[in-house]
Amino acid sequence: MFHKLQTAAICSRHFATSCSNSGKSVARRQISKLLIANRGEIACRVMRTANRLGIRTVAVFSDADEKSLHVKQACEAYNIGPAASQQSYLRGDKILEVAKRAGCQAIHPGYGFLSENVEFAELCQREGVTFIGPPASAIRDMGIKSTSKHIMSAAGVPIINGYHGEDQSDQRLMSEAQKIGFPLMIKAVRGGGGKGMRIAETESDFMPMLQSARTESEKAFGDSAMLLERYVRSPRHVEVQVFADHYGNAVYLYERDCSVQRRHQKIIEEAPAPGLSEDLRKQLGEAAVRAAKAVNYVGAGTVEFILDKEDLSFHFMEMNTRLQVEHPITEMITGTDLVEWQIKVASGEPLPVTQKDVVKRGHAFEARIYAEDPAGGFLPGAGPLEYLSTPEPTNTTRVETGVRQGDEVSIHYDPMIAKLVVWGENRASSLQLLIEQLTNYQIAGLQTNINFLIDLARHDHFQSADVHTGFIEQHMSTLFPKKIVSSTKVAQMAIAHILNERTQSGAGLGVKTCSPFDAEYNFRPNYNLTRSLKLKLGETEYTVEISGTSDNLLVRVNGAEWMQASVRRKPYTDRFQLETNLDGHVSTFNAVISGKNVTLFDENGMLGGEIAQPNFLGTESSMGGLDASSVTAPMPGVLDKLLVKPGDNVKAGTPVAVLIAMKMEHVLKAAKDGVVKAIPNAEGASVRKGAVLISFE
Repeated sequence: MFHKLQTAAICSRHFATSCSNSGKSVARRQISKLLIANRGEIACRVMRTANRLGIRTVAVFSDADEKSLHVKQACEAYNIGPAASQQSYLRGDKILEVAKRAGCQAIHPGYGFLSENVEFAELCQREGVTFIGPPASAIRDMGIKSTSKHIMSAAGVPIINGYHGEDQSDQRLMSEAQKIGFPLMIKAVRGGGGKGMRIAETESDFMPMLQSARTESEKAFGDSAMLLERYVRSPRHVEVQVFADHYGNAVYLYERDCSVQRRHQKIIEEAPAPGLSEDLRKQLGEAAVRAAKAVNYVGAGTVEFILDKEDLSFHFMEMNTRLQVEHPITEMITGTDLVEWQIKVASGEPLPVTQKDVVKRGHAFEARIYAEDPAGGFLPGAGPLEYLSTPEPTNTTRVETGVRQGDEVSIHYDPMIAKLVVWGENRASSLQLLIEQLTNYQIAGLQTNINFLIDLARHDHFQSADVHTGFIEQHMSTLFPKKIVSSTKVAQMAIAHILNERTQSGAGLGVKTCSPFDAEYNFRPNYNLTRSLKLKLGETEYTVEISGTSDNLLVRVNGAEWMQASVRRKPYTDRFQLETNLDGHVSTFNAVISGKNVTLFDENGMLGGEIAQPNFLGTESSMGGLDASSVTAPMPGVLDKLLVKPGDNVKAGTPVAVLIAMKMEHVLKAAKDGVVKAIPNAEGASVRKGAVLISFE
């Protein structure tokens, strides 16, 4: 495989190199023990490279993460506080204390949390612990977007029109917004990951959007300063991976297209960016290197550009002074290990390559798998991973994750479950592999975006690389079609449920491949099985009847024609892998049954349903009959603020509460006029999805 071969070549050339041609002397420092100041998949990712290099690893964890995968994989681990990140993963003083106590020479911050925190980088330097990232001065210059715009303009990097000034008064910002014109983008000066970012479509939208962005930025970054930019309606988000050493050497490792986003956060990325000429790639790369050199950058960084979809002109947006979430696709097309480079450059070694040595080959995609509800506005979710089966890692498929079956996706952190990364000789083959491997990524127990990713990857416009940041909004109707469930799928789910009933009742699984309806499963020969059950999929209820003996079954759905059926079960311990023959159509699928929930996995992703109870057994849910007479939690989260109290008169559309979920702020509003009757939960309470937060008279 290309990337392994090139890495070997780079490494051999690296060890033969003594220093750069700059003549600059940099103190070398051996790193034999490394603390990872992060959690989840990025912590596990850093550990894999560190282990390969013979470096011992130290993990830190909050109370919520005590049993997490990154804790298990580290050589040793230390608790640093409560679940809230402000009291644990953002406590640089605690983390540095652990690093010194454990005898670590260096700290790798991953991404997010402290990775772009100037004060933490400076603290590490003062305490003699190597911060695996750029100098604090570069983080400061690039982290404050207004400062970075001025620096980039002076360095000859194109920038977009906007306001980046220090006067943050409402009056000044409104005045500047009117000069720029609408729509415009409001961004947190220290922002990232879509946090503290809002679009004001009209002048009347501006002040509410500004206040919301400020509040979210203050919580995420401890800074409420904003900048304003002209909003390009059909931009592509193209970013360039750069890498620099202590000796003034810098290279670009080509670009990634991260245009397809929701809530201003990336959901699928690819490298290289499709549809660009080699000359334009070179222009982007060289502009990114100028940006890095302008701030004396060291280590891995990403320079983000807005690329106009129509004329392909590009403008500097921001620089992420850390390793990006999507760095694996760059590694796949260039045959590199960027974490290894980070560690060695931080140790004082020069870059192992010059620009002419960086060769791209093939095409790579990364799909981010989240616990969220795409059809419900991509609201984040939380809960246990009752069942988890991933594609087999190979030279062309990487699974970057920090969770296992049985783990919990917590309300306290980002809801990303994993990153699925694939490589192919060209874009078409890579995209086909992505679709196939997404169908092999199977999760039951909570809602995910996997089905949406499959539909997205199959979309005609995505297949033809017609992408921009408004892709999802533009194609909403075709990305979220009304799906019709076939009678075959309904019958398969019912058969899987009955098979599970038989095995749970003590009939015995056995290892023989056989029908669940014969003597192996405690059915007497020639005994006629007759069974009727109700299966609910979404809002639709189906009645399924099954009748027959042994391998000769009859199945019908909602009183339609009977289908002849047979079923064979393959021996797996944690799921049913079934082969059904329904009227001559043979198909294989996986099914997972948990209580009355039935989940089926096939080439279209996941299909979930539940066995409906008879009406007289049904119980009214806590949400029953509440309708617009209450405000409920649209997702699990922490009730951050209550904006009303019992007895208050509230108008429809009035903000009444603020919910924090997965580090994002969600303002909840009253659906109709009313008087506040009761508020069951206090500020700071953790609430489940659907919990009543405010009820009205």
